[in-house]
Amino acid sequence: MKYTEDREFLQLLKHHEESFSGWDFSFISDTGRVASEPLDWSYVSKAMTFIHTSKAMLDMGTGGGELLSRLRPFPEIVYATEAYAPNIPVAKERLEPLGVRVMAIDDDNSLPFDDAGFDLVLNKHESFSPAEVRRILRPSGTFLTQQVGGLDCVGINDRMEAPYSEYADWSLSQAITDLESNGFEIVEQREQFPIQRFYDIGALVYYLKAIEWQIADFQPEGYMEQLYGLHLDIQRDGYWDVKQHRFLIHARAV
Repeated sequence: MKYTEDREFLQLLKHHEESFSGWDFSFISDTGRVASEPLDWSYVSKAMTFIHTSKAMLDMGTGGGELLSRLRPFPEIVYATEAYAPNIPVAKERLEPLGVRVMAIDDDNSLPFDDAGFDLVLNKHESFSPAEVRRILRPSGTFLTQQVGGLDCVGINDRMEAPYSEYADWSLSQAITDLESNGFEIVEQREQFPIQRFYDIGALVYYLKAIEWQIADFQPEGYMEQLYGLHLDIQRDGYWDVKQHRFLIHARAV
C-alpha cells in the first residue's frame, strides 16, 4: 500500500496541525502517546530545596509558567523571563496572580535586572549567558540548570534524513567550561541519555511542531516517504525509540 492510500497514516499526520501553546505537551503526553525514561535525578526536587531557603529568585525560560506555578511557596521576590513571544501572555496570566513578575527578553546577554539581585537562578531547558547569570547572582548564589544536550533525539534526524540542529555541539563539558570561566564553582554535574518512545506517527509530527529546532522548518509534506516507513515500523513493533540527551549542573557563584 502506498502512503497516499493509507487513511490512518494521513489522519495521524494531521496532528501536526494541532495547536501548541506555553510548554504544554499534554496532547500527546497525557494521552500516553509518548513516554520518556525517568532520569536518575529530579530537577524539581532539587529546585524546591533551593527555593525554600531563597529570598529572591529568577526562573529563566519559564515557558507558559506551567512548571514554576507548581513550585510554591515562593520567596518574597520572584521573577520569570521568557523569550518566545506567544508564551508571554500565557505566563503572565498564570504567574502574575501568584506574585511572579514576568519579563519578556530577547537577548541572553542583557537581562533586565540589577547586579547581584538574586540568590537563586533556575533554568530548565533554556539558553543562558554564564557571564550574565553571574552578574545577577549574589556571591555564593545558586545556579541550577537542566539542559537539553546537543545529541538529543538525533535519531529522528537520522531517520528523517535531515540535518542536525545548530545546537548539536552543546554538551556538559562545554557548559562547565563556560561556567567556570565566568566565576562559578561546579557543585554537582550529571548526564544521561534516556529513551523517548513514540507510539504513533501523529505523536512524532506533533512533537516536531513543538520542538521546532529539531528539524528546521519541518513540514510533514517534505518527509512523507520517511514518515510512512516509520509509521509501518511502529505498526509492526508497537513503538519507536530514540535517545534523549539531558545534563544537570548545580553551580555556585564565587
